[in-house]
Amino acid sequence: MRQYSPDLTPPWKKPKPVPEVPAEPGLVVEDPATGFCGAVVGCEAGTVTLEDRHGKHRVFPLAPAAFLLEGRPVTLVRAAAAAPKRPSRTASGSVAVPGARARVARAGRIYVEGRHDAELVEKVWGDDLRIEGVVVEYLEGVDDLPAVVEEFAPGPDARLGVLVDHLVPGSKEWRIAEAVTSDHALAVGHPYIDIWQAVKPAALGIEAWPVIPRGQDWKTGVCRALGWPDNTGAAWRHILSRVRDWKDLEPELLGRVEELIDFVTAP
Repeated sequence: MRQYSPDLTPPWKKPKPVPEVPAEPGLVVEDPATGFCGAVVGCEAGTVTLEDRHGKHRVFPLAPAAFLLEGRPVTLVRAAAAAPKRPSRTASGSVAVPGARARVARAGRIYVEGRHDAELVEKVWGDDLRIEGVVVEYLEGVDDLPAVVEEFAPGPDARLGVLVDHLVPGSKEWRIAEAVTSDHALAVGHPYIDIWQAVKPAALGIEAWPVIPRGQDWKTGVCRALGWPDNTGAAWRHILSRVRDWKDLEPELLGRVEELIDFVTAP
């Protein structure tokens, strides 16, 4: 004779697990025991506060399967206790690809002027570059850029992109970039004296980047004007630590890096 549990559920048929739902503010649930329906307005250890459409508040314990969400039982949990969600976007704003492996490096490259440039590009676009198989290298300046491009010998399967600082009409950097004529090499840049300026002042809690007189070392002048120690390495580490994602960078840099990635990865 087949045995049944007291609720007449066959022993081999396990009940479906009740999902856990973070008690985020604004989530509307119902307490089936009382019929009270309201939006979450607070959640403390062990309790949740709901507000109905008349503005009335009631506090309920966070018991298992104690609420209905769209008519189905759920267990409310504190938002901080919920399983962390994977980011849906990379730091550059691209759609994240969880679990994606880095692609074997392409023959093509992106060159930037210095280490700070490379570190900033890595922090914001690193996930994208690894998926695309693009390696970023730095030049320590662009004075010899035409010779560097010639030595690289870019071609259809090995494109070269170059990010240049202070690329404004009439500048030394502008004339150097204009000398790069290969169809398989692209030199673009931003208007800032240094990559530091491509970080939005608001990200650093300052109103604007200071204006440094010509003839002075720009980075040292910035440190002194902002009251920072005369240590440009430490200053850069501070600046980089305040960059969370693409929203902390100026659009003049964002557009140029995206342009270079598209160029190097074009079929």
